[in-house]
Amino acid sequence: MRRAFRLVTKKAGSGEFWSPRELRHSFVSIMSDGGVPIEAIADLCGHSSPAVTGQVYRHQLGPVISRGARVADSVFGTGESA
Repeated sequence: MRRAFRLVTKKAGSGEFWSPRELRHSFVSIMSDGGVPIEAIADLCGHSSPAVTGQVYRHQLGPVISRGARVADSVFGTGESA
């Protein structure tokens, strides 16, 4: 599985050092940003405690993406005429 996954990431241009386990962080973060309760996400991941899910796997994507977009807008402009 790991070898096949690395071939996919290499062909996608993401590099070949990824593992399927790293998808757990993305899954948890996306589900959390989508409003799914942490208890439900923990059940889906097979975690015994929602605390592990929240502390280890959940990363807040929204604020990071918004901050990155604001920086990009300040560097490249928003495309609107002044």
